[in-house]
Amino acid sequence: MTEYTIEHQLDNGIERIIYTPQEQRYQTPILMGHGMWHGAWCWQPWQALLAEWGWQSIAFSQPGHGQSPAQRANRWNTLGYYYRTLKAEIERLPIKPIYMGHSMGGALGQWHLAKGGDDLPAMVLVAPWLSHSMRPVFAHVQKLDPWGTLLCWLSLSATPSIRTPKRAAFWFLSDDSIIKPKQLHSQLAPESALVLLQYRWPLWRPAKQVKTPLLWLAAEHDRCIPEQHSRPSAAHYNAEYWVIPKANHDLMFEASYRETAELIHNWLQSVVTGTQHDQHSSLQFQSSAS
Repeated sequence: MTEYTIEHQLDNGIERIIYTPQEQRYQTPILMGHGMWHGAWCWQPWQALLAEWGWQSIAFSQPGHGQSPAQRANRWNTLGYYYRTLKAEIERLPIKPIYMGHSMGGALGQWHLAKGGDDLPAMVLVAPWLSHSMRPVFAHVQKLDPWGTLLCWLSLSATPSIRTPKRAAFWFLSDDSIIKPKQLHSQLAPESALVLLQYRWPLWRPAKQVKTPLLWLAAEHDRCIPEQHSRPSAAHYNAEYWVIPKANHDLMFEASYRETAELIHNWLQSVVTGTQHDQHSSLQFQSSAS
């Protein structure tokens, strides 16, 4: 087991949680972008494991999330606003990082590709938003929570969707998750509904072809983004596609979080070092989208 240090920064209004292994086996850092309502804190189960295996990782919080102070009311935040933060985090690093994005953070990774940022060593999309249209997801969410959906549009805020610990757990966790609903809910931030409106035509079009190696992780029991809708999106990018069995949206908090982290580690090893990665994980539920 490799020892590591944990550094907590708050610099120019952006929180960063940095795990650095004492023996850094890989020179390429992993930059981690969270999803709606979340913050840098959500990556810590995986950051600890990746540090043990020799990776440095930098998880950052968007303004108004985690311990990054809000620069304006979160309900007025847009994807463009969040993307500027991501772009700045990429550019501040001395070498181009691997980017790992969860949910909305995965959408921001796709924005980076669409805006010509097809120059990263690799990208890991964790239960990300879809590549083209989120319309199937909107219909799905409205069916599961019509009252929460109505409150969101009346308030121009996505916060009513996670209005109680029970509702937050419904969207993000399984019964055997390693974090309790109250603990999760206490760390979630208010969120904008405008980001959802911005991620659609004509404001959004995905990159047609990408050179960046992509790993797309879907959750079998994802209540936010049903797995069957992810397959065509992964195929669009020619991404390697894995479905994590029995998992809900927050894959880093599932009981299988270690096995999923091992899958990511093995895939990144193959991308960074060119070595063959193990296809025979205990999470044997792969679906090829290439």
